[in-house]
Amino acid sequence: MINIKAVTVASSQSWNLLFLAWILATSGTLISLFFSEIVQLPVCVLCWYQRIALYPLVIMMPFALFPLDINVIRYAQPLVIFGWFVALFHVLVVAKIIPEAAQPCVLGIPCSETHFNLLGFINIPVMSLLTFSLIGLLLFISKKQFTRTLIRNNHEQ
Repeated sequence: MINIKAVTVASSQSWNLLFLAWILATSGTLISLFFSEIVQLPVCVLCWYQRIALYPLVIMMPFALFPLDINVIRYAQPLVIFGWFVALFHVLVVAKIIPEAAQPCVLGIPCSETHFNLLGFINIPVMSLLTFSLIGLLLFISKKQFTRTLIRNNHEQ
């Protein structure tokens, strides 16, 4: 017999984690739009790729919440992984670890410049990397927790 209470608790916890991931994606989207449209900071090529990975999550995640559909992770995960790698590359470019010859932004707006620094080391690429890391972690925990509860219930039958 399926333990309805355990499945309901797992669903509730997974819903909360997915909702938090959506809040992070929405916050990241609004912050990036604030910096580019209100503050008028220039947007480099790597920033655009990170936006391409982040913006669809804002639309995708609510569809998974009402009703709860844990399978959204299958579609969100590639975007999060892509955004994470681009953000990591961008952080390495800003830190001057990636040589200038390997940088995709040699023409136009340079990707190695930062126009916003908080506490001397938190810049927009670092915030993007942190956002993608947290979203990825929340998706992973949500899926693992939900799957573990379903497996446990199947073994109890």
